[in-house]
Amino acid sequence: MRSRRIVLSIAPLAIAALALTGCAGAATPGEEAPSEDALVIYNAQHEQLTEEWVAAFTEETGIEVVLRNGNDSELGNQLVEEGEASRADVFLTENSPAMSLVENAGLLAPVDQATLDLVPEQYRPASGLWTGIAARSTVFVYNPELLDESELPASLMDLQNEDWKGRWGAAPGGADFQAIVSAVLELEGAEATSAWLDGMKQNATVYQNNIATMKAVNAGEVPGGVIYHYYWYRDQDGTQENSANTELHYFGNQDPGAFVSVSGGGVLKSSAHQDEAQQFLAFLAGEAGQQILGEGYSFEYPVASDVPARPPLPALDTLDAPAIDPSTLNGPEVIDLMTEAGLL
Repeated sequence: MRSRRIVLSIAPLAIAALALTGCAGAATPGEEAPSEDALVIYNAQHEQLTEEWVAAFTEETGIEVVLRNGNDSELGNQLVEEGEASRADVFLTENSPAMSLVENAGLLAPVDQATLDLVPEQYRPASGLWTGIAARSTVFVYNPELLDESELPASLMDLQNEDWKGRWGAAPGGADFQAIVSAVLELEGAEATSAWLDGMKQNATVYQNNIATMKAVNAGEVPGGVIYHYYWYRDQDGTQENSANTELHYFGNQDPGAFVSVSGGGVLKSSAHQDEAQQFLAFLAGEAGQQILGEGYSFEYPVASDVPARPPLPALDTLDAPAIDPSTLNGPEVIDLMTEAGLL
């Protein structure tokens, strides 16, 4: 058995500072530096969920784990900058474009086939260089006092039309929404995506994040908004203070608005702890890891080991999501298109 678990959280600005000083494996002042034996995870998933995963993994294996937390784009770009000198062993994301960035930089090792076999093909890339560990569905949250069910958009693409001006909101600055745009790009092409983003610039109210968007819909500031499903289900499971006046609309029909974003896990090729890193991915995709996800607070979807979603979520295979290889989603091009549209 190895030493006790250590969960070390380094803030995003501290991570950026490490890059500037060239000390990728160092700790910030007052922080305990990871031991040579520790498994270092660059974590862009929700901290509470990953800490639950780590606690169970360490209890089972005795392997010491260090977490460095940030968001998708920060940590993805950090890994590309650090390259083979990175101290990271594992990278976890909320959405797949950041994982694709690291994959395309040639920094990932193949995932063990036994782990890949736990995950249906639609929730992992064809390359086998990382795997899905969770998923979240795009939804349209709406206020039925302001928007009748008969008025709901049949397609996400409808929101660019003039009749939706001032009637919806979203958070274009977040990795979540940018992943949704990456699906539009993959399914509809650059020209149609650019036109849709121009329509969004004209029509949509911009919010800071998914929760702020949902709050605005709940308060009647806008009739509807584009978010991920789990924010609504979490609030409904709690006080409902941010969602009591709202309902969810699922687009279905393999529409871009039915996009299911895959959270990824990958092992860095440069890792000095290949066996332990592969063990960690296998744990996440295995029954124990997926049950922590499926039974916990997050209301994200399990994607592996036949673990069901937490009630009252609709089953993942009923959402009629578009089929997309998650490794094809292009984050940098999305950023360029959104910048050109004046959304970033």
